[in-house]
Amino acid sequence: MLSITLILVVVFALTFDFINGFHDTANSIATSVSTRVLTPKMAIIMAASLNFIGALMSDKVAKTISKGLVNGKLEEYVIISALIAAIIWDLITWYFGIPSSSSHAMIGGLVGASIVYAASFEKIVWKGVWDKVVLPLITSPLIGFVIGYLIMSLLYVLMRPLSQRIVNGWFSKLQIISAAIMAYSHGSNDAQKSMGIITLALISSGLIGSDAGIPLWVKIACAIAMALGTSIGGWKIIKTMGMNMIRLQPIGGFAAETAAAIVIEAASSLGAPVSTTHVISSSIMGVGASKRFSAVRWALARNIVWAWVLTIPITGLLGALFCYIFKLLI
Repeated sequence: MLSITLILVVVFALTFDFINGFHDTANSIATSVSTRVLTPKMAIIMAASLNFIGALMSDKVAKTISKGLVNGKLEEYVIISALIAAIIWDLITWYFGIPSSSSHAMIGGLVGASIVYAASFEKIVWKGVWDKVVLPLITSPLIGFVIGYLIMSLLYVLMRPLSQRIVNGWFSKLQIISAAIMAYSHGSNDAQKSMGIITLALISSGLIGSDAGIPLWVKIACAIAMALGTSIGGWKIIKTMGMNMIRLQPIGGFAAETAAAIVIEAASSLGAPVSTTHVISSSIMGVGASKRFSAVRWALARNIVWAWVLTIPITGLLGALFCYIFKLLI
């Protein structure tokens, strides 16, 4: 039987998924909008549709969240604490136009809340946190930067004999394809975090077994919430990523989106909940640096990286605080 707290977990998880959608819309459409390959309306419709499809295509990341980060069962209020922490951080970073990671916000909140709940560090699967969260947190932006740099450098060589008009004409079309793949990749990784957190609550409540997999209704609900959030659009972050970081042409947008999609799809196949925000941001930086190092606004990039570094510690503290409050009240 569904308890009130379990219902609240589902509501908060879908709310987080919705906010994740509009917070991270920039991941898949910022470059396409900034290069004017797609109108904002067309880009959002495409992103929302492909986020929905991508969210239904895999569940490896969801299984990592539901079984790979914490040991045993948790009270529903622990999961609610983690989700509240992630929602607060997402709204703060969205307000200031900072492209931070919704994924790491939720994971940080879950780790902090679980430590307070157990009053020890034993509840955390530290190997899973290191292998599936911390290591990809460090490596995926670096890989995104390098691949973005290499793809753009190769394209410079290949396109050098052609006029700018011809290059823009070709890549205006190719960038639509790369943006579509990026939107699909975003859905296939990001929506699964909420699927995993709801499944973790269902396992903890005894409604499903630990080996039951991700229920179909959970997949559909999270995919819809992600798509609806994406349909609103996070314009402040779109401006930061697509316009303020570097000046992009369609060829650069194509290179950044292709590089990011390669990294995210590889991570999804391994069940690693990487930050699509980190990956596309670093890919854009790599594309800019391939032209000349000064093409990237490094002061802005530095602020973005600081947000990345602080996400898990701050949401961990928020998750711990809310869990402590709930423990006092319950």
